[in-house]
Amino acid sequence: MARARHRKPDWDRLFEVASAQEGLFATAQAAEAGYSPQLLQKHLRAGRVSRVRRGVYRLVHFPPGEHDDLAAVWLWTERAGVFSQETALSLLGLSDALPAQVQVTVPASWQHRRLRVPSGVSLAFADVAAPERAWVGAVPVTSARRTLADCAAAGVSPDLVAAAVQQVRARGLVASTELPRLPRRRRAAAARRTR
Repeated sequence: MARARHRKPDWDRLFEVASAQEGLFATAQAAEAGYSPQLLQKHLRAGRVSRVRRGVYRLVHFPPGEHDDLAAVWLWTERAGVFSQETALSLLGLSDALPAQVQVTVPASWQHRRLRVPSGVSLAFADVAAPERAWVGAVPVTSARRTLADCAAAGVSPDLVAAAVQQVRARGLVASTELPRLPRRRRAAAARRTR
């Protein structure tokens, strides 16, 4: 029977991980850097880290980032989620969408999990392949093409979808032949907006 190796706590390693995630880290990432739950509690009491939500912590002296609230949600998804739909439109700067909830797509296999979804978060269940992902700062987001398709399928406002299509074309993010097929009335609205 092999004994589990106990790593020596490595603050530099934990700091490196957290630096790439707006100063945040997950319990599992802390364990990889040698921090047991008990040692994390010690640092929590000492004021070196603060708890953001269950299983997600922040280095206290790390300056807050532009998307640290989203990074916390992403870590909650065990780094498996990707921001999508109107949240992705906003992150990609494709429209003036201001979603009421943070929309995250998590793996389809999560549909059968019992999840405590954080307040203000809406989940979609689907597998998002690597080519359909992009990064905005420290958080993953669906690609422009995938975002348009998801928004059309979810019934997002035709005006928002049309504005996003216009931005995608103007910025050359997706070739016209690769634009997802939108339902007929959305295609007509998008065509009127791009004239």
